[in-house]
Amino acid sequence: MSIMQEFKKFAMRGNVVDMAVGIIIGGAFGKIVSSFVADVLMPPIGLLLGNVSFSQLSVTLKEAVGEQAAVTLNYGMFIQAVLDFVIMAFAVFMLVKAMNSMKKKEEEVAAAPPAPSREEEILTEIRDILKNR
Repeated sequence: MSIMQEFKKFAMRGNVVDMAVGIIIGGAFGKIVSSFVADVLMPPIGLLLGNVSFSQLSVTLKEAVGEQAAVTLNYGMFIQAVLDFVIMAFAVFMLVKAMNSMKKKEEEVAAAPPAPSREEEILTEIRDILKNR
């Protein structure tokens, strides 16, 4: 089997296609969460903290000299990234929890054993008769 045929077989498996769709949707979802945090959540928090924009919070480690830019530690961007992560992780947790709940209900419905066949019933009766002798 050539490498191209092997790759085609691999790429056309259902799991790979599902994963690709998940990555694309996840990327779009990440942008939505980032926008929510930066544009909706952080402005009120910044207002409560004295009209501070988190993206501009930083500590200057070395002042700018001539054309050389200042060296800064941008901890506000880090805080915003952490909030992005926490919100996204919570959303994924809730999604997985909902999916597991639905899956559990499906398993409960499917878990009922099938009724024994007529042949099994007769064999069980014969076994019980022989056991009682």
